[in-house]
Amino acid sequence: MIQVISWTIKYLFIGLIYYFIYHIIKLIYLDIKHINNRENLDFNKPYLKLINRKESLDYDVKEFYDLKDVTVIGRKRGCDIQILDRFLSSQHAKITMDEGEYFLEDLESANGTYLNGNKIEDVVKLKTGDRIGFGQTEFLFVKEVD
Repeated sequence: MIQVISWTIKYLFIGLIYYFIYHIIKLIYLDIKHINNRENLDFNKPYLKLINRKESLDYDVKEFYDLKDVTVIGRKRGCDIQILDRFLSSQHAKITMDEGEYFLEDLESANGTYLNGNKIEDVVKLKTGDRIGFGQTEFLFVKEVD
């Protein structure tokens, strides 16, 4: 009887180990899939990369957004980057390219726009690696790819 219980516990433990390994491999696969999922984006153009985990947000958002000469971010349907975060204004912020440089401007939003954790009050120049926050969503600004 003890031997049967011993064998049962042994096989349950082995099954748990395989189950754990399966989930680790699945998580690694999903992370690699998200890294390589830059849908039709040009690697030579500046873009925004989502820092948050998509699963932690209660709305849909892409991992990457290409930037135009003028990119408006907000909840409104006509925005270049539409994010349905309840803390975003209809037209929340704008990223503008001028003479090869990109600038971030808050469009008098209710909850503000943040650059590297600090609320912006005026137009600010962006550099690669800057963290831009809108409501619950945070992006990484990438201008030059190494």
